[in-house]
Amino acid sequence: MRLGERAGLKPAKPMRDVFGDALLEVCRKNPKVVVLDGDLGNSTKAETVRQAFPERFFNIGIAESNLVSIGAGLAACGFIPFITSFSSFLLCNAYDQIRLCIALSNINAKILGSHGGITLGKDGPTQMGIEDLALVGGWPTFTILVPSDPTIMHKAVAAAVEHPGPVFVRSSRVAMPYIYPPDACPFEIGKANVVRQGHDVTLIGCGIMVAMALDAAAILAEEGIQARVIDMHTLRPWDVETLAAAARETGAIVTAEEHLLQGGMGSNIARIVAGIHPVPMRFVGLNDTYAESADPEDLLRKYGLTAENIAAAARQAIAAKVART
Repeated sequence: MRLGERAGLKPAKPMRDVFGDALLEVCRKNPKVVVLDGDLGNSTKAETVRQAFPERFFNIGIAESNLVSIGAGLAACGFIPFITSFSSFLLCNAYDQIRLCIALSNINAKILGSHGGITLGKDGPTQMGIEDLALVGGWPTFTILVPSDPTIMHKAVAAAVEHPGPVFVRSSRVAMPYIYPPDACPFEIGKANVVRQGHDVTLIGCGIMVAMALDAAAILAEEGIQARVIDMHTLRPWDVETLAAAARETGAIVTAEEHLLQGGMGSNIARIVAGIHPVPMRFVGLNDTYAESADPEDLLRKYGLTAENIAAAARQAIAAKVART
């Protein structure tokens, strides 16, 4: 069954294509935006800017440290650089440069980490960014955005340009269904979106796992369980108010992310919830493993990142809630 079909969501084009469109859109509106490419513009779709504004597109080649350093220099000169490559290449090869040149300086540079998660599929584990959110989380000055659908991607890229300071935007190779209408999408950095109301359990997702959580909510609804679904599109700054309301009003939480459980969204939400209103929690994500090379759908099934897995975790969290009463 297609992702989002249970929840009645409309299919869309691949998110990397959406990012390319969103990047071109902000370039047309703001002449200070420039794009730096690590020789992967055809994959990240940053090449849309090269075709329209070649004088504002710089292919630095397969040299991630130089890519970051040049981007930081352009930011220091008043430009707004989008430094683009795969998450795994940028964060693993140029971590020190990003830390020193961008994070510590709190400079106004934006990083696009493309092909996040395991759904890039047959490209294999060397190119899968499964630790990227944890790595960026180690830089206190970075805002972290993880769009969940095409509309949010456009909003996130535009917000990143307007937001002062370092911003990391995570993109994906695969298509994500429309959760929001193009003309009616609330988006504010640091303010999560409640995309489905419910009182029995809260499902919190980011990226592709928001649509998966909506599918899980549809499964649970057939059993009489009403799940609240939250799109946690911002992983810093955290929306503590929405998390507190979810904990108090539903009494059980499940997080779902296309990322390692250690250091990812779920572990941070657990830290926050433990400090404000502890409730039973369950976590869906990669559990201490690298993935293999296969079709995205097969990988999601093998590593337990499906609507059925989220629904099963919700039942466990609800059972734990009932046992406490």
